[in-house]
Amino acid sequence: MTEQEQWLASFAAALERGDADAAASHFIETSYWRDLVSFTWNIVTFEGRAAIAAMLKARLADVRPSTFRMESGEGWFTFETAVGRGRGHVRLKDGKATTLFTALMELKGFEEKAGPTREAGTEHGAFRNRVTWTDRRQADAEEFGITRQPFVLIVGGGQGGIGLAARLKRIGVPALVVDAHERPGDAWRKRYKSLCLHDPVWYDHLPYLPFPDHWPIYTPKDKMGDWLESYVTIMELDYWSSAPCKSASYDEKAGEWTVVVERAGRPVTIRPKHLVLATGMSGFPEIPRFPGADRFKGTQHHSSRHTGGEGWAGKRCVVVGSNNSAHDIAADLWEHGADVTLLQRSPTLVMRSDSLARHRPLYSEEALAKGITTEKADFIAASLPYALQPAAAKPMTAQIRSDDADFYARLEKAGFKVTFGEDETGIGTMYMRRGSGYYIDVGASELIASGEIKLKSAEVDRVTESSVVLKDGTELPADLIVYATGYGSMNQWAGALISQKVADKVGKVWGLGSGTAKDPGPWEGEPRNMWKPTAQENLWFHGGNLAQSRHYSRFLALQLKARLEGIATPVYGRAPVHHKA
Repeated sequence: MTEQEQWLASFAAALERGDADAAASHFIETSYWRDLVSFTWNIVTFEGRAAIAAMLKARLADVRPSTFRMESGEGWFTFETAVGRGRGHVRLKDGKATTLFTALMELKGFEEKAGPTREAGTEHGAFRNRVTWTDRRQADAEEFGITRQPFVLIVGGGQGGIGLAARLKRIGVPALVVDAHERPGDAWRKRYKSLCLHDPVWYDHLPYLPFPDHWPIYTPKDKMGDWLESYVTIMELDYWSSAPCKSASYDEKAGEWTVVVERAGRPVTIRPKHLVLATGMSGFPEIPRFPGADRFKGTQHHSSRHTGGEGWAGKRCVVVGSNNSAHDIAADLWEHGADVTLLQRSPTLVMRSDSLARHRPLYSEEALAKGITTEKADFIAASLPYALQPAAAKPMTAQIRSDDADFYARLEKAGFKVTFGEDETGIGTMYMRRGSGYYIDVGASELIASGEIKLKSAEVDRVTESSVVLKDGTELPADLIVYATGYGSMNQWAGALISQKVADKVGKVWGLGSGTAKDPGPWEGEPRNMWKPTAQENLWFHGGNLAQSRHYSRFLALQLKARLEGIATPVYGRAPVHHKA
């Protein structure tokens, strides 16, 4: 019996006899247990033996974990609870656990139909008044959300919303997606023409339907839009286009939402039990209010409104900001012959796309050749607690910094202010903490280093009728000003659709509480309010990048299915009620 098998057998025995202290003694003092729904009906990490013991004392009687079996020699195992089946992973040091990861994979009696349990699709024989697949889909279109209410309403029909809807469909949860755009995928189609995904294809699959193996490594945005639209059709999702959500309110007594959606120019009231805001990781566009901007006679808009560089040849363009969108837009304008100045107001974390790809071994062609599927990669990544990720990221960041030293030297010589994060832990850590502050270089950095895109590192003092004036006195003549200045928190959607009171009660969305810039404490150890119960009953947030949306949609769907089926879901470690976001 291996050391891992011995540990698991002893740990399982302690759990099965309900001895929380004995189970906790299997961990080192400064250990971590990350649970995705299986023990806590929550997404939460417990740090330290005392916190682990406290959780077990509160939850063991309900969870009744059993049937632990080691999967392989790499620390992976399976287990069961009173209501479901799970998967876990343990890391050991001197015979005790440093990290434990547990995740609910399915609910007993409510498994997804797949393979041998797939539906027949038809009933063979001859029947009068046969109801065909087309008849059922037509009835859904006419009734669902109107005479028949969804259990879940998903606001936002991008990759996050439709991935979750597909998960819910597979386990029989009635869910309706509403989106303001005319067609699924339009959130991508309406962006500037040169936009491509900055993450590689192996990282970006949607649930159940991976990209074909000829798909380009970096997906162009219109191709992505068409894929999302096809996904909605193939997965038979109930999806309303051109249906902006206008308002939502929760009736505590009835346990349901009243949501007003505009459809075909008329208000429609929907009464779901659960409301999921899948409006992307960000909130509303943030546009700085510079003195004099109202007098500017040229064109000015936020990056979210920028459609491309066409028509700006020979024109003077100022891009305010220095993160992904700012670089992409500046490069696009340059490609169309514009005179472009990038205005950097704070240091930016830059890493070349190729360098990042080399250091993402779990999501690659090489990983697939070794049998590391996307799902395996997702679970390996999820098994490392967020508290340990900065230390794990430091060597990679240092290696990239060393390998690309010439690249960074040229950028800095051009006047570009580079950071690698407050603790030099790189792009992944910064993304989880604040979701901003970085650029994955796909070409614009070379234009900045060579001077093809001009660079100014200064704050704006004011805007005149025809220019941007900086604090150092420099005047930049401008025909176009693009504010690539980011977005607010997803919490803003709750404020706009429901009420500021609810938004304040829920508190911040995203970030870990690291105490670094734009991620104030206290430390929570998990993305705030994402994919798990919030302080507002029956309100959920879903989003993140494509990989996160894919992976965590499973666990949000299981939480919603349990509630549909009346399974008790006592939440342990629920996010606190806030008074202000």
